[in-house]
Amino acid sequence: MQNASLDIQLRTLPSGPGVYQYYDKEGRLLYVGKAKNLKKRVASYFTKNHDNYKTKILVKKIHSIQHIVVDTETDALLLENNLIKKHQPRFNVMLKDDKTYPWICIKNERFPRVFPTRNLIKDGSEYYGPYTNFKTVNTLLDLIKGLYQLRTCNYDLSQDKIDNGKYKVCLEYHLGNCKGPCEGFQDEGEYNQNLNAIRQIVKGNFKESLHRFKHQMADHAKKMEFEDAQRIKEKIEVLEKYQVKSTVVNPKISNVDVFSIISDESFGYVNFFQLSYGSIIRSHTTEIKKKLEETDKELLELAIIELRQRFNSKSKEIYVPFEVDVGEHIKITVPQLGDKKKIVDLSLRNAKYFRQERFKQIKIIDPDRHVKRLMGQMKKDLRLPEEPRHIECFDNSNIQGTHPVAACVVFKDGKPSKKDYRKFNIKTVEGPNDFASMEEVVYRRYKRLLDENEPLPQLVIVDGGKGQLSSGLKALDTLGIRGKTTIIGIAKRLEEIYYPGDTIPLYLDKKSETLKVIQHLRNEAHRFGITFHRQKRSKSALDTELDAIPGVGEKTVIELLKHFRSVKKIQKASINELTQVVGQSRATKIFNFYLSKKE
Repeated sequence: MQNASLDIQLRTLPSGPGVYQYYDKEGRLLYVGKAKNLKKRVASYFTKNHDNYKTKILVKKIHSIQHIVVDTETDALLLENNLIKKHQPRFNVMLKDDKTYPWICIKNERFPRVFPTRNLIKDGSEYYGPYTNFKTVNTLLDLIKGLYQLRTCNYDLSQDKIDNGKYKVCLEYHLGNCKGPCEGFQDEGEYNQNLNAIRQIVKGNFKESLHRFKHQMADHAKKMEFEDAQRIKEKIEVLEKYQVKSTVVNPKISNVDVFSIISDESFGYVNFFQLSYGSIIRSHTTEIKKKLEETDKELLELAIIELRQRFNSKSKEIYVPFEVDVGEHIKITVPQLGDKKKIVDLSLRNAKYFRQERFKQIKIIDPDRHVKRLMGQMKKDLRLPEEPRHIECFDNSNIQGTHPVAACVVFKDGKPSKKDYRKFNIKTVEGPNDFASMEEVVYRRYKRLLDENEPLPQLVIVDGGKGQLSSGLKALDTLGIRGKTTIIGIAKRLEEIYYPGDTIPLYLDKKSETLKVIQHLRNEAHRFGITFHRQKRSKSALDTELDAIPGVGEKTVIELLKHFRSVKKIQKASINELTQVVGQSRATKIFNFYLSKKE
């Protein structure tokens, strides 16, 4: 029940855009949210029936509300993001990242140096980035070093010190990596012209450098300076090769941010690209833990604001896979085809790969979290009332009606529990009748579990379509446990999943983990059933062959098979060979038995 003070606060909330903050009895900040209409948004927490357990807990804990009114939705977005980062409320999603990212620095000095750094110093220097890793930075710097000769020393190259001959050229000059501005061998204007070209390369624009190099190459060729022309030509080839490798879409697409998201039950995975002249100059993927079953839209909006701030993006346009609301000053594009759609799809593919890698890492590092996530995903995908921690799958096995058997395999926490596997000889069914056989084994399995007071599985899978499912359901009805466990059928051809009473099957994504677990169950049940069927057929073949010989018992048969390895070899054995294994009396009986069969 709401306290009186809270009720008054709810009634007096304004209707404009703003940010709301929920506090508990002890004055601790629980949650920060943004709203177009504060009154409607906050009231919805107290008037709706929430399915999510965590949201129910949050609402119970709210003791007081504070709000901040702002002019626009954009202001609300930015303020919400800043408050979340500052206070880190318990129920808010946060993009945590303590990493300091690398930048490319053009130092504020005469004849500026260009170098990588993690430290931003406010001394008038230019910083490009941040980049998501040093590999990208080093690749760019290697390219720049190969194209332009820049100094690497940290001397103060003021004009008076150069004029007074304070410095001498170093090894870098003799190697051809520097033109020696320390001794006045390079003009400051030429050096700064190189820096302007470097600024454009860092931004992804290679046009100016290519034009300049081609002009230089033509000049050298006219003057018959072919070695110099060849050297410039090699630089053009390096730059063009890098341009081709880095350009992924039309070079006209520039100064654009691209965002995409893929999510599961517990986490969202957001990829961010920054495009300049058709090249990806920045790529970053981050994982976000859901707190209150946030939608993909909510998570992506949060990530867009946070990542643009973190990477200092000034892009005026954003490409996204669906509509988002991140402020009126940014153009939102949801591409449907062409180069724009291609780059959004590439971003989505990167988010998927990142998610797969995280799954593999979590499986090794934190198996409990992997199981919890998998169970949550299966519960959602299969519309189950609870997590399927214990799953059982049934499969019938018979060939032309002979030796009908069935198998039941058991998975616990998504993995095979082989000690719990069970095999069944069909007892009450005559001839090949898969439906009646399925009813029998499902009945026998759960009658046994009930008699022994063992727990029922959360999910039962029968290998087959509607007919096998109906048979399994009939057995559950007979036992009075329908509703206490969920039963589904899986048809082999198109991997349709059938539910009782539903004529339309469910189709899962072919790459989904849920379908992979179900396929593993089905395949394991089939393998286990076939193995049992083979064993039974083999035993039957032996029974009709050796057990038919008068005076030959089970122990004799085992001794013979151990020695001869097969019935065929026993048939061909001489009386002496048989005598050495089982004695003269029994050897004579076996030899005469096969002799009479040959006649």
